[in-house]
Amino acid sequence: MTAAVELAGITKTFPGVVANHDVDLTIDVGTVHALVGENGAGKSTLMKILYGVQKPDSGTIRINGETVGFSSPSDAIARGIGMVFQHFMLADNLTVLENVVLGAEKLHGTGAAARSEVQAISDRYGFGLDPDLLVEDLGVAARQRLEIVKVLYRGAKIIILDEPTAVLVPQEVDALFENLRGLKEQGHTLLFISHKLDEVLAVADAITVMRRGTTVGDAEPGSVTKHQLAELMVGSELPEPQHGDSTVTDQVQLAVRDLTYVDSFGRTVLDSVTFDIHRGEILGVAGVEGNGQTELVEALMAIRPSTGEIELGGRAVTGWPTRRRRAAGIGYIPEDRHRHGLLLDSPLWENRILGHAYEQVAVRKGWINRGGARTDAERIVTEYDVRTPGIDTTARALSGGNQQKFIVGRELSGQPGLLIASHPTRGVDVGAQAAIWEQMNEARRAGLAVLLISADLDELIGLSDRIQVMLRGRLVAEFDPRDVTPQDLGAAMTGAKESA
Repeated sequence: MTAAVELAGITKTFPGVVANHDVDLTIDVGTVHALVGENGAGKSTLMKILYGVQKPDSGTIRINGETVGFSSPSDAIARGIGMVFQHFMLADNLTVLENVVLGAEKLHGTGAAARSEVQAISDRYGFGLDPDLLVEDLGVAARQRLEIVKVLYRGAKIIILDEPTAVLVPQEVDALFENLRGLKEQGHTLLFISHKLDEVLAVADAITVMRRGTTVGDAEPGSVTKHQLAELMVGSELPEPQHGDSTVTDQVQLAVRDLTYVDSFGRTVLDSVTFDIHRGEILGVAGVEGNGQTELVEALMAIRPSTGEIELGGRAVTGWPTRRRRAAGIGYIPEDRHRHGLLLDSPLWENRILGHAYEQVAVRKGWINRGGARTDAERIVTEYDVRTPGIDTTARALSGGNQQKFIVGRELSGQPGLLIASHPTRGVDVGAQAAIWEQMNEARRAGLAVLLISADLDELIGLSDRIQVMLRGRLVAEFDPRDVTPQDLGAAMTGAKESA
């Protein structure tokens, strides 16, 4: 049988970086083929080449046996290739139908024919989407299905899925995998990229491992364990989040009382949220994305206006602006490192200053402290094992894991009293995960209080001293990580169990 996709000898270089070198990949028709590898292994570049975003320097691409060359994603789409990106590309103020049709109006128009086609696709694959619902009213799992409908609407038979389960709870992951199996049965070919190796083993028919820009081996899910896969990916054992002995003190570092946020539409997004975090404690917050976690973080950072009371280290900081709260000892790892954590086209030493203009190491007497910032950037690169040619390298040139390690190093500089860590290991490989976990634990042992918000339930269970569940803007349940399962958390997160 002719393969759906054949990549042979794919090579792509950028100034000073070999992103792909002699990559070979064969994907059979009607299969789920997983591609795994650490950050910087070359997966993203390879997918951009297959989707027409970038051109290879050498090598060939064959789709259904025919050699092709893509100049843009439009060329790839015309060949039946679709890509569902890790970060959703949806317009919240438009309906499901309008999001699907947007940019593809020539296919079925914008009226009854388009509606009929969207409904037919949703029904055929059991997606259960209402064409007239506003996207802002959809949950995360429904948004994920909508992204798949968008590529199916455009005629995709080969679908690239980039970290599709990153923000889903276990029950939603199971439902998505049922959808993927339905697509496979209908003859679609799926390329599944993920760092979650247990999920790869559960859904894939074949697995290809990449390391340092090239393919290093193939595996069959039934004949390999996730520990063996991890060794192929990074050459070492698969790390697990480890908490160690409790270091929780009786000193409250962060006290939050009746924190409430009402958005511009009059909706109560945060509803009287109350909690404490002690020095030496990691408080984990679990919740399906869109239930107020982002607003909680931004209210604590004074990015969003809110009512209620906030005390930091015994001092009332309720009316303080962001900079003053930062200077009082709050480190902040944002959920989106590209939008809120880095200046991508600035060198690393300038990124050391970002958000820390109150520190003498970054700014002195109103002027940028170039020498201090460069010296401290060098320290972060060394201490946190940031893989980079140097501190004059732009942040954009680093892999996601190395960008994240630099942010963690910057935010733990100056020994803050509180660290707000929002999805600190999202989209990073197992090696970078282990490094970030250890850095957070080391800071906790030194007395740091940590608010940890994560969609990775194993991470929450492994690192936290306590876990609270957020649903519809309220804290609805508390769990002891020592005797809770991801399924227990998932049930509380989706409202199936609103008390613990």
